Amino acid sequence: MRDMLARLRKLYRNSRISHKLILAFSLAIAVPAILVSFLFIRTQETQLYKEAMAAGSSHVARLNEQLRSRLDVLANASSTVLTQKAFIDYIHSDMLGDGLRLVKFKQNQFEQLHNIVQSHEMVGELSFYVDNPNLYEIWPEIYRYDRFEPQDYWLTLRDEGGAAFRLFSLRDGEHTLSYYRLVRLPNQQRKLPTIMEIRSEHGTFFANLLEETEGDFFSVVMDAEDPSRIIYHPNHAFTRNAGEDLNVILSRVHERLDALQQDDPVKVRVGDHTYYALYRYIAPLNAYVMDIASHQALMEGPRSWYAIVLAITLVVLLLIMLLVTFTTRRIFRRLDSVLISMRKVRRGQLDAKIDTGLGANEAGDEIDEVAISYNNTLDEIKRLMTQVVDKQLIAKNAQLHSLHSQINSHFLYNALESIRMKAEVQRQPAIADALVSLGSQLRYSMQWRSDTVTLGEELANIRSYIHFINFMDGGSIGLTADLPQEVLRYAIPKMCLQPIVENAVHHAVPPGGSVRIQISVRVEEDRHLLIEIRDDGAGVDPEVLARLQAALLDDSDKPIVAGNNGLGLENVHKRLQLHYGKDCGLWMDSVLGDYTSVTLRLPWENVNLGGW
Repeated sequence: MRDMLARLRKLYRNSRISHKLILAFSLAIAVPAILVSFLFIRTQETQLYKEAMAAGSSHVARLNEQLRSRLDVLANASSTVLTQKAFIDYIHSDMLGDGLRLVKFKQNQFEQLHNIVQSHEMVGELSFYVDNPNLYEIWPEIYRYDRFEPQDYWLTLRDEGGAAFRLFSLRDGEHTLSYYRLVRLPNQQRKLPTIMEIRSEHGTFFANLLEETEGDFFSVVMDAEDPSRIIYHPNHAFTRNAGEDLNVILSRVHERLDALQQDDPVKVRVGDHTYYALYRYIAPLNAYVMDIASHQALMEGPRSWYAIVLAITLVVLLLIMLLVTFTTRRIFRRLDSVLISMRKVRRGQLDAKIDTGLGANEAGDEIDEVAISYNNTLDEIKRLMTQVVDKQLIAKNAQLHSLHSQINSHFLYNALESIRMKAEVQRQPAIADALVSLGSQLRYSMQWRSDTVTLGEELANIRSYIHFINFMDGGSIGLTADLPQEVLRYAIPKMCLQPIVENAVHHAVPPGGSVRIQISVRVEEDRHLLIEIRDDGAGVDPEVLARLQAALLDDSDKPIVAGNNGLGLENVHKRLQLHYGKDCGLWMDSVLGDYTSVTLRLPWENVNLGGW
């Protein structure tokens, strides 16, 4: 027996590779022919299940995002309405005392509110419920609070942070989603609060979300506490197939829902059918959005062509046996090309790649895979050789992006608080102008549609800033910037002048005095644009000036740390140098008690600019 096994091993070892392959395929044909049909069915069912669950999960996630986005629209609409302070104040006043005031209110503030409501397509109605005996009701916008049911619902709103959504509203709840918000709490004059309600019809709010009538998955929005309160499309194929079992299916699915296990599909069985449910919990609505499908519908497709796939598999195996001999001959010829390329690489020719002859989307066989991997290895060697050169550039770019995130938020908060306090104490109409200036700064600083802006846009933002500072501090800071029109169209990095002007405002103004800031430009040798910001303020102490100038001359790449006042001169200087090179940046000069001058040097050719 041992001699026979030894002779068989020797015979096999001395056989040609083509004969070995034919023998291996001959032995392998019978087993695949028997097992493929069973394994393929199981594999396909598993794959279909995974793909269906992935598709359903993706669809539920999209529904969840879209629903939350629409809820945000209602919340934003309420915030917009509450900015109409004149309207809010009037409905809490004596609306019956002066008919002329009421007429003006109807023509002005009320009409503005009506326009706001009409501008939001998803808002069906908006109502205020006010505890005011002198209220003049204008339906459906203004009601007395005694029309609101239940009367004590405001306590729930207060406990939930002042606002809440309801999938089925307190009024017209079968067809309407509502958003409730506390406007004013009870006080000595009012025993009950003021509540705002925004209503949106289900047909409008859920439009284009639950309208699909075909497909494997059935989309439902269900109240988290009551499975009978649901929203779905009644003409979906799932409802027709489920028939009277629909409520049972939804009830059993509801029992298995868990807001903390949203990634796990729910599986329930009703009668002879198994159903899967994928869901997401929508906290603001206290509801679930889900997709439900039956196992039978998901698996009915592949079984009709399993036999065909099995027959094709057998035919392919037979063809492979016939082509083995021809294939082995080509294999060895292609292996020779691999060996030739390896010898060239050993001599230092890193471009000696193997020509596989494959198209862009062709994978090839194992030898082609070896050749492709070999070519990729050569590319990786070249990449690693150039990576060392690129490290310094990558480090500079990383430092550049870190600088971009250094934003001083304290200024914004302090500015808003100053406006609020001044509004409460003095009630001056000048606050409107200050708000316009502040709004311009906010839009300019927070909207980064591009890394560069025109010099005119940067200058407009600085003017808004000076106007706002004069309002807040009651100062007399002047700004002069009479620049040519062609220069105003010049592209500069966004927010490169603002920090310098802020330094002048905060440090150049003497106590009880004023300061004038002048911005001028000039071109240096047709290579650089010089922008000078000069003030006639208190100037800089010589020791501080020397320290700042030394920092500006420092060529090291050490990280920049923002000081107590936010982004400083050294910060702006290094940002410019990191992006445009060492010949750009800024310089500072000052005489104590006379002036301070900061000059920015930028490339004169706009094509060299790229922002931060």
